[in-house]
Amino acid sequence: MSTDLSVILPRVLIVSRRSVRKNKFVDFVGEYHLDLIVGYGAVPVIVPRVSGVHMLLDSFEPIHGVLLCEGEDIDPSWYEQDTSGLSQQELEEIRRLHASDTAIDKEKDSIELSLAKLCLERNIPYLGICRGSQILNVACGGTLYQDIGKELSIKCPESHRVMHINYDDYDGHRHEVKVVENTPLHHWFKNSLEEGKMDIWVNSYHHQGIKRLAQRFVPMSFASDGLIEGFYDPDAYNPEEGKFIMGLQFHPERMRKPDSDEFDYPGCPFAYKEFVKAVVAYQKKLNSLTSVQKPLRLNKEMENKRKIIVRSFSLAKNLYNTGRGTNSTKESELEAGAEFLESNTALSVQQENRLKQMGATVRNAGSYIERLKLNEEREKMARKVMGKMSVEQLSDLLSFYHTMGQICSEVLDIKIHGLVNDFGS
Repeated sequence: MSTDLSVILPRVLIVSRRSVRKNKFVDFVGEYHLDLIVGYGAVPVIVPRVSGVHMLLDSFEPIHGVLLCEGEDIDPSWYEQDTSGLSQQELEEIRRLHASDTAIDKEKDSIELSLAKLCLERNIPYLGICRGSQILNVACGGTLYQDIGKELSIKCPESHRVMHINYDDYDGHRHEVKVVENTPLHHWFKNSLEEGKMDIWVNSYHHQGIKRLAQRFVPMSFASDGLIEGFYDPDAYNPEEGKFIMGLQFHPERMRKPDSDEFDYPGCPFAYKEFVKAVVAYQKKLNSLTSVQKPLRLNKEMENKRKIIVRSFSLAKNLYNTGRGTNSTKESELEAGAEFLESNTALSVQQENRLKQMGATVRNAGSYIERLKLNEEREKMARKVMGKMSVEQLSDLLSFYHTMGQICSEVLDIKIHGLVNDFGS
């Protein structure tokens, strides 16, 4: 299996929704979302709605994008303490009318809010569909209508009221929204707009919606009752550069003609297309920051040469540490290291300066063996001189050089450690 990050497709995290089947919990994600993510070149990674997963999100790294979609109502304690003035009777009626959506899932809330905040902190591409758009708004400090019918529709003239959910016609239900000019949504659907109009018909399935839009976002579409149906962050939108933060309350992935996979409008899949484009760009950006150069693999001949050079440097180090001369066998082995240093032109100026301080530059490497030979001649001459000295003179000389040797050793250790630490920094 390849571990090269450059050939691994980008990963898009999607949190599952929990249901009950045959008295057991089942986690699932809508197939349309998965098909579109795969079709545009990314890999969906499903985050299961399991207790404690919000504490394990680091295990899903690397994260190149997050898509959050359907689910139950968000716990209102995340965005407001009261219940918007709704009476207990009204709340009970809402639970009865929307039984499948009002069962709050606090674990899913925790997982998705953590992921949304992570995307905002690290500029990871984020696409929120339906509940996912509400999560994004709440994560940025916005609020929600706990029930559009009880809090918004009732205040609208009859002609402006909108049916945002139809339990009897989930896929076929449509309602009109007005697209805001010069937004991504406008760009995607502009070829489908009638002359002089900015309206499209969308599929939706929700009884809650955006009440107060977080300050960083700009609306992209409105329903006739005034509800925001799409929004984005203009400062975090540039798919080519890996930037994409957007929420759509409606379902573009479900806007298809009856008994067909053909979309109502050519622009329907563009949210997913541009999202994945941003995910791919983000992955490339991330890889460029975290890429590690592969270790060089040497053939057998080069590996043998490497071992000879390492042996040469090892001998040179031992000679330097002991201060002793060398025999003819070791001289030939030292030549390999000297030749390597002389021919090495890959050292930076900084590296060469540091090597100069340690007496091992590319310019003096060839004369190192000559100095060793000169030291041997000096040693022979010193022996001859000392042979003519008296015992008292030799004793005084030994005592003097012993003291100097200790001092020199201490000072040398301090300087060598300083140079080594500098070279390794």
